[in-house]
Amino acid sequence: MIYPTGRLVLAAGLGAPVALLVGVVAPTLWLLPLGWVLLLVVLAVADIVTTTAPGALALTAPTSIGVGERFDLGLALSPPVARHTEAAIAADPRLDLADGGTVRLAREATIAATGLRRGIALVRELQLRWQGPLGLVWRQRATRVDRSVLVTPDVRSARSDAVTLLTREARTGMTTQFETGHGGEFDAFAQYQPGMDRRRIDWKASARHSALLAKEYRAERDNNIVVAFDCGRTMVEPVAEVARLDRAITAGLLVAYLSFKLGDRVTLFAFDSRPRVASAALTGTAGFAAIRRLAGSLDYSAEETNFTLGLSALAARLDRRSLIILFTDFTDAISAELMLRSVGRLLDRHVLMCVVLTDEALEALAAAEPLAADDVTRAVVAADLLRERRIVLTRLRRMGVEVLEASWRDLGPALAARYLDARWRGLR
Repeated sequence: MIYPTGRLVLAAGLGAPVALLVGVVAPTLWLLPLGWVLLLVVLAVADIVTTTAPGALALTAPTSIGVGERFDLGLALSPPVARHTEAAIAADPRLDLADGGTVRLAREATIAATGLRRGIALVRELQLRWQGPLGLVWRQRATRVDRSVLVTPDVRSARSDAVTLLTREARTGMTTQFETGHGGEFDAFAQYQPGMDRRRIDWKASARHSALLAKEYRAERDNNIVVAFDCGRTMVEPVAEVARLDRAITAGLLVAYLSFKLGDRVTLFAFDSRPRVASAALTGTAGFAAIRRLAGSLDYSAEETNFTLGLSALAARLDRRSLIILFTDFTDAISAELMLRSVGRLLDRHVLMCVVLTDEALEALAAAEPLAADDVTRAVVAADLLRERRIVLTRLRRMGVEVLEASWRDLGPALAARYLDARWRGLR
């Protein structure tokens, strides 16, 4: 494809008023402006003929990345051309490309990209355009590549956060206590060490032995942890350009990884208008791989969540007391009321933790300084929605549900801390 540059268009445009002026002042010289047009045409043809075509444009891309993860797409041109050269990438909407996927290219360049949604993202085409020596004409060609990049749940951050938590707890002696000391059954006395919970000091035993002694309990293992995802339409809304569901999956994988490390069993359950995914209770390294694969298969749904059917199906599958971590969200009081009724039936046998993301968009609208009448309307509506949200979360807490509301940045560590606390209390 060949088309004019801005320089050629500007030169032709500047010739128009000159031609008009000549036609008014000296009508006998009206053919003179045609010479300018012919000169531009000759120069453009010369620019096309003397242009040296660049070599092949190569693309380097990772085979898989985590959702929300930033990475670089590499471009290499061999051999390069001397004049101005630009490259562009035509990619799947699952990828967000910086600067629209366009970059100026001499020999090598990179384009920053972010995986927005899980699935197979295709880099369909590479486009390359370059100018001739005079800079009057663009020449362009497109190369079909069909390179696929698999956008998976963000496992790297889940594993790194889990390792950080376990390492930090080990420094203060908490990991040892979880393995040998937290649970419901007394095991033995141990010499008190810095970092141990002071509430576990037995003062009577310490007085008898003239040494500071702390109680140790036999750790409870093989707890049943259910990571349940609401996949309805409200969970598809983006938070910092990534769907709420993907933020929830990242935090859920962190808890699953911790659970496997601490010897618990993990079940994954997902539903929207009906149950979609229900795994068996899994353990060990193979269990985490299976959980990751199932989480990656969860699709984005435009259907309304049916809490009655979904949570009833989950309750029917559980044959022992479990910690259910439910990732959900709600936008109106009606859907929240249906959720409250369904949640109440689970509390008789199980421990339920409800995890929701802070609605930063609503909070920003409610706190924004009004500059016009529309700003006041938006602020009032946002404040009403936030008030209804707080009412629902308060009702959940009064029912006995553990409620965690956190921003997407703090969701994983905050949820891990809640899980460890619930495990320490023996799922009580």
